[in-house]
Amino acid sequence: MMIITRSYPRAALIGNPSDGYFGKTIAFVFSNYAAEVCLYESPEIEILPSKYDSQVYKSMEDLAGDVHLYGYYGGIRLIKAAIKVFYEYCRKNGISVAKKNFTVRYSSSIPFGLGLAGSSAIITACMKAMMQFFGVDIPKPVFANLVLSVENVELHIAAGLQDRVAQAYEMPVFMDFDRDIMKKQGYGRYETFSPSLLPDLYIAYRTDLAEGSEIVHNNFRERYNLGDIKVLEAISQWSELTVTVKELLLNERKNEIGPFLDRNFDIRRSVMNISDRNIQMVETARATGASAKFTGSGGAIIGTYKGEAMFNALCKELKKLRVKVFKPVVVCNS
Repeated sequence: MMIITRSYPRAALIGNPSDGYFGKTIAFVFSNYAAEVCLYESPEIEILPSKYDSQVYKSMEDLAGDVHLYGYYGGIRLIKAAIKVFYEYCRKNGISVAKKNFTVRYSSSIPFGLGLAGSSAIITACMKAMMQFFGVDIPKPVFANLVLSVENVELHIAAGLQDRVAQAYEMPVFMDFDRDIMKKQGYGRYETFSPSLLPDLYIAYRTDLAEGSEIVHNNFRERYNLGDIKVLEAISQWSELTVTVKELLLNERKNEIGPFLDRNFDIRRSVMNISDRNIQMVETARATGASAKFTGSGGAIIGTYKGEAMFNALCKELKKLRVKVFKPVVVCNS
């Protein structure tokens, strides 16, 4: 039996990056790109390499570019860590799994290093495949926590829950990471809603720019731990924006959310160092009349637009910056 699972990139509509600081966000996943895992029974456990794991390069320049995009370890470490976490979760919770081995291979079309949660999509797809293979059911909030632990506990990659929650639910979801709620139940309060409540949205990403979260977030965590007033105020404002946008969407006032998305980015710009090229991308999009903010940690933006003429203008102007624009196909697996 061959099992094929997919997971999708995440777009943060509003509130990010407050998810890592007990804030509130709204996010969704979209199917224009995907990470795919194929798993089937075999005599031994084997992980087959993907393009991220290539050890053959045309030149030193090619090798350096590959390391810049994908790091030194590629994607196999994500699969290995996912398998380990799944195994330990089953042991810890007394879940009996059949003694059978498997071969797993993965692929991903998700643009890498642009804040679209490509790494967690690979992990999520792998965990979903193992759940099917072994007949294990994991509640969605717990599943999101497990995927996060693969990255920040096993691999020491800085990450927040937002991406994993959106990928677990595969629905637009409002997330409240209130400290007391998190402490009480181990995860946040999550509310899904229909994609039909969303306005016309575009996503755009630079084809020549990739910046990891650690670059864009720079010393924000350190300042948060020190109680920096500007940082704490920014987190509070992002959370307030999220609640406002949620209420507008639920009250069928979706075409009014654009200015709040703009405000989300403006607050971020006031408390974080953002590269000139990222700022140029946002300002170019806004010059066409669209709203614009980061979808994640940088390199890609999301916003609202009004009509096909504005969307075409977005495509035309951003193409000059080597930026690709598309309309996200929002996943709705209710």
